[in-house]
Amino acid sequence: MFDTITGRKIRLAIVGCGRISEKHGEAIRRHENDLELVAICDIDPIAVGKAKDQYQVTGYQKLEEMLAKEQLDAVCLCTPSGLHPEQAIMAAKAGVHVISEKPMATRWADGLRMVKGCDEAGVRLFVVKQNRRNTTLQLLKRAVDEQRFGKIHMVHLNVFWTRPQEYYDRAKWCGTWELDGGAFMNQASHYVDLMEWLIGPVADVQCMTSTHRNIEVEDTGVMNVRWRNGALGSMAVTMCTYPKNLEGSITILGEKGTVKVGGVAVNEIQEWNFSEPASYDAEVEAANYETTSVYGFGHPLYYKNVIDTLRGEAEPETDGREGLKSLELLIAAYLSARDGKTISLPLEY
Repeated sequence: MFDTITGRKIRLAIVGCGRISEKHGEAIRRHENDLELVAICDIDPIAVGKAKDQYQVTGYQKLEEMLAKEQLDAVCLCTPSGLHPEQAIMAAKAGVHVISEKPMATRWADGLRMVKGCDEAGVRLFVVKQNRRNTTLQLLKRAVDEQRFGKIHMVHLNVFWTRPQEYYDRAKWCGTWELDGGAFMNQASHYVDLMEWLIGPVADVQCMTSTHRNIEVEDTGVMNVRWRNGALGSMAVTMCTYPKNLEGSITILGEKGTVKVGGVAVNEIQEWNFSEPASYDAEVEAANYETTSVYGFGHPLYYKNVIDTLRGEAEPETDGREGLKSLELLIAAYLSARDGKTISLPLEY
């Protein structure tokens, strides 16, 4: 049983002051009646100084010090992915809830450790999957849940974006296996998440990858998938599109329906055909939105669920166990690419 937080604002700290941290800062500001940002932390003194000025809060360069000195309810981990496990477990041991950016970890065993560590400490582990809250994907999820497609035959996802060499050169951890992960794990991880969230458990994975930038990890890859429900699918990812981000899409083909959600980041419903109409079909056009950011606008909506969960009014939409589902698929893809063979799920626990 988790303790609930009532009668006051929930006290948060952001760990890691890179570009994704701004989405968390904005989401916290949007929920200022329920959330209070009280501290930030980053090993870079310049980044700490800028964030302190921006948010007018106390800054720290060591997580241990911040956890010891501040009365926190939760920390938001916006650090390199490979650092999440140790930071999450450290926060959990201090009795602090954890909100982890994607991916929750770069290794399967580390993801399991995060879940176990938070369970043992009696704190919540949230894994940010804000794209699930996009209006376009909420409509698609509803159609899938209502079985409007009938039997799903095929699913295909494209992530055709661009990340030039300068993107990877901005920090030593970028483009590394240990701390970052490649195009599937980092940039396209929200799309990998859609495979399980929308279609269901995966049975088999085949993957091939290649690298064109001067980095350790892949910047291009293809994946074939067989779901346990019999559907087949594929995913094509590259960070080498010229000259800018082109497409982030998912297409579902079923016996009674065809849908494509595309645009630069699944922000446009481009095809919506079903044998039987539904009342919310009229909402399709209104669900489309303009975006210049591949992050979408889901962080404030995600934080609403965090608030409701910590208040004892809801269950988490994406907790640590939910986060493990896409991490398992990612690790299976990398094992397949490395060993040149089909990987069947689940992985051995």
